[in-house]
Amino acid sequence: ALGLREESFAVGTLSRVVAAELASYAPARNRRKTALHRASVVFVDRTLDLAGAVGHHGDNLAEKMLSVLPKLPGHKTDVMVNMVELTALQTPDEMCTIIAPGCLAQPNDPAAKALWESFMNLKQKEAVMEARRHLVEAASRENLPIKMSMGRVTPEQLSSYVQLFKNNFKALENHCGLLQLVLATVQTLKHPQNPKWDNFLAFERLLLQTIGESEMPSVLKQLLPMIKSYNERTQDDYTCEDFLILLVYMYSVVGEMKGGKELDEAEEEVKKALVRAICDEPEPSPLLQKIT
Repeated sequence: ALGLREESFAVGTLSRVVAAELASYAPARNRRKTALHRASVVFVDRTLDLAGAVGHHGDNLAEKMLSVLPKLPGHKTDVMVNMVELTALQTPDEMCTIIAPGCLAQPNDPAAKALWESFMNLKQKEAVMEARRHLVEAASRENLPIKMSMGRVTPEQLSSYVQLFKNNFKALENHCGLLQLVLATVQTLKHPQNPKWDNFLAFERLLLQTIGESEMPSVLKQLLPMIKSYNERTQDDYTCEDFLILLVYMYSVVGEMKGGKELDEAEEEVKKALVRAICDEPEPSPLLQKIT
């Protein structure tokens, strides 16, 4: 339609195949003979998009929140924030359904919107300090008896600041959006998945270094002892789903691989270990059930 004479550039294996097909396609060859204008076309493989979806990217509080907190019913991109802390209800049940959950989207609260921007753009340590600053400013405006402390911000400290709003309904109403984001911060920092997130990140960084230096079979052999059955696993060990995520990350980062006997054997060992681990699960998760 544009009548262009293209020069094709390819990034990735599949892209190269597509670009070669286009180069040898007869109608395209005829078009190039008569076209007046030139253009460059860049074909990019989308394999690395998978690495983006399953990777644990650095020091970002927003990404941790979206990963570890339970999903808001009926939504794909927002989470449930437990609001029981702001009520007089005393319950040990973490998934208390009497109180409506909070969420991350706060379009009508400028302070909450600014804080959410910080969660996405700043490092975790700085984002948590921003949460404290916003909370202190809100408490000061409402004349609540807040004691500003310097140094490291802890989830317990943020919780104690949130408690000041508890019995003041006007303050609660004025800063409801902000309080939801601060409680999301507290619940994310205290979440048992948090240490595992850091383990994932460390493993992914190590993987990138190892893949640069050695072949895929040796990387798979390193992975093998970490695949443990349900009875052998501790809280810090990877589950079957965790391994599937790691494998997707590994294969999408590695890209094109040379086949061979050594790779086949290493892959077979990993397959056997994974199948054994999946079969030993007393209650397979919905994801594992879907896969099997």
